[in-house]
Amino acid sequence: MESGGDYRRPFLSGVILQVLYHYRKHLLILGILSIVLSIVFSSPGFITPLYKSTVILYPTASNSISKVLLSDNFNNSKDILEFGEDEQTEQMLQVLNSNKIRDRVISKFNLMEHYGIKENASFRLTELYDEYENNFKFRRTEFMAVKITVMDKDAQMAADMANDVAELVDSTINTMQKQIAVKAFLIVEHEYLKLEEEIRTKEDSMTVLRQYGVHDYESQAEMFNMQLAMEMAKGNRESIKRLETKLDMLAKYGGPYVSLRDALEHDKKQLSELKAKYEEAKVDATQSLPHKFVINTAYKAERKSYPIRWLIVVTATFSVLLLAIIIFGLFEIFSGALGNNIKKKSTIETVV
Repeated sequence: MESGGDYRRPFLSGVILQVLYHYRKHLLILGILSIVLSIVFSSPGFITPLYKSTVILYPTASNSISKVLLSDNFNNSKDILEFGEDEQTEQMLQVLNSNKIRDRVISKFNLMEHYGIKENASFRLTELYDEYENNFKFRRTEFMAVKITVMDKDAQMAADMANDVAELVDSTINTMQKQIAVKAFLIVEHEYLKLEEEIRTKEDSMTVLRQYGVHDYESQAEMFNMQLAMEMAKGNRESIKRLETKLDMLAKYGGPYVSLRDALEHDKKQLSELKAKYEEAKVDATQSLPHKFVINTAYKAERKSYPIRWLIVVTATFSVLLLAIIIFGLFEIFSGALGNNIKKKSTIETVV
């Protein structure tokens, strides 16, 4: 009894086999129709074919020219020919996804007209930016490089846009850096010229003090005192008076001389350090270096990359047949036809 009950139970495999056999003609017709229709609707008349072009590049390890070429600290400076690491790769991806590059590409290639977006459309910018994001992809590869992928209906235009985006990396980064570097240079230049003027003024004051006979306060004071002692021992009043006059002059201008001399020495040391920063800031503000190593440039694709017709045909046909089997199977179960067939089969087996 138990085995008979299990036998009469409609298993899934039995339903599928019953449907495949009973509706084989229907499934064959549906399969042929789905193949034909998927081929037709995946043709260029319905889906615009897109061509893909890619550029692969590496970021440089350092973005500062002065740090690489002029810095005295060679241990911390990075090689100008060294590939960038995770940090530089992420920075480059952010630059590639910036609206600065997006807007320049849109303007240069007139993408609003190219994508068929009307100027008077209510959401023209939203549509334009969505099309751009769908056709321009930037990602990091497993080898820490940056891959630029551009899809377009014009194969040559796709290659041109991919190469142009790669070129815009340098100009975009340089523009952003120059905005800061120029301001930094102006600040350093102002302080440098200001300190130069202060040193020049102090040197002029030192020249005036030398005209009063103050050349080296310490050595002159020591020498005059020694001579004064000698003349006093001899009782030479004229020489004593002359030396006392010189000592009075030295006492009057010696203090300012020492202050100016020490301040001038300090300022010259500071000027030397500031000059190094001035030269570095000047290089950063006026010069630029590439920020990328291009591994692969984009070229005109010979075959379309989208849509993949065979995949559409296979997917559509499989989906239609699967849905048809499910529908026919449910129909067989709920209509009772499947149960009757199983009962007939059970009766035949019992008689035998």
